[in-house]
Amino acid sequence: MSFRVTLAGAVSGAAILVSAVAAQADDVLFWSTQAKPVEEAQAMREQVLGSHDGGVDYQPNDAGPWLTRLQAELQAGDGSIGVLGALHGDFSAMNTDDLVDLDDLGVAASSDTFNNLAKLGGDGMQYIPWMQASYIMAANKEALPYLPEGADLDALTYDQLIEWAANVHEATGEAKFGFPAGPQGLKHRFFQGYLYPSYTNGVVRTFASDEAVTAWEKFLELWEHTNPASTNFSFLQEQLLNGDAWIAFDHTSRLAQAFNERPDDFVAFPAPAGPAGRGFMPVIAGVAIPRTAPDMDASKALVAHMLKPETQIATLRATNFFPVVEVELPSDLPPSVQASGAAIAKMSGAADANPGLLPAGLGDQGGDFNRVFTDSFERIVLAGQPIRAVLDDQKGALQKIMDETGAPCWAPDAPSDGACPVE
Repeated sequence: MSFRVTLAGAVSGAAILVSAVAAQADDVLFWSTQAKPVEEAQAMREQVLGSHDGGVDYQPNDAGPWLTRLQAELQAGDGSIGVLGALHGDFSAMNTDDLVDLDDLGVAASSDTFNNLAKLGGDGMQYIPWMQASYIMAANKEALPYLPEGADLDALTYDQLIEWAANVHEATGEAKFGFPAGPQGLKHRFFQGYLYPSYTNGVVRTFASDEAVTAWEKFLELWEHTNPASTNFSFLQEQLLNGDAWIAFDHTSRLAQAFNERPDDFVAFPAPAGPAGRGFMPVIAGVAIPRTAPDMDASKALVAHMLKPETQIATLRATNFFPVVEVELPSDLPPSVQASGAAIAKMSGAADANPGLLPAGLGDQGGDFNRVFTDSFERIVLAGQPIRAVLDDQKGALQKIMDETGAPCWAPDAPSDGACPVE
């Protein structure tokens, strides 16, 4: 193979290269940790960003490279990144002085809960909520006649859920509440994002509190009406379809098949509320602008574009993440998307919404953190050990993880200086 080129050819090639670089220089670099798979990234470029008036260079990356380049530009005081796309936890770990205050942009989520989280503890919007996913409740419509008198499906309490499951149990002779307690089930997320925030208004600080004892007592009441085979359940769509569960909790993606196969047989609704609010675990992604953005007006225009209703729907189609603004979902979306989207919107927009965010700052000890909750479940619920004794014992394991990682508290726990304490 020959590598010789003519001078004219080299000059011509260089001119083309310079021209391409110059054209790309006018595009806003959208540096994101989201929509990384090839198909999603392409859908983002064509379906979501193609309708934007300005040019956009959408570049998704893993969290490591994403942060490395961002930090290098911030340290240099000069950069090419125009817009950042990342999860709430990524932004909360940043110095807020490195992000542009977006209060004057005039766009926000329809959920005040999300907008408050986006302030990162300050007064102004440090990022704009962009898209969300979550876990929800689902039920076979055959269970609806057994709802407690006066209960609102979209505003249930844990006491009403327990009574509802008991009513179904008594009427059918079978325990038909389904819980993802199987080996691949997401039971730890229920405790971290739903039960604990609803009863203790915390997760780490309040792990062994008196309110936590009450929360586990309530779960034991619910367990009495839970299908005992739940220790083998990991994707509740299967149990909804075969009738083993009439009422269930799971991630939206693990309920989708039930709604898509038999949309007329099931309903989706928000998680229940406890004394401390309606605990739920949102997976929130946001868009922000670094202080080193080369064209601030162009960056702000792109952020505003991401919150347009039509852009939010296009993002849903591209990523399966749900809108954060009020939109009317098109009828051609899959039934699971329409059902889940409505339930998530009601849950995140509820007046008593109390988000329990994904654990952050734990590094490779995230699995150990989750194990504290699954071990507590197995000891309290499956082995029948005393709640107070188990929590006091597990408290030490949890504190060790927090101390070794130095991870500060995340919502709904109160902020901490340094490692989040187990009080």
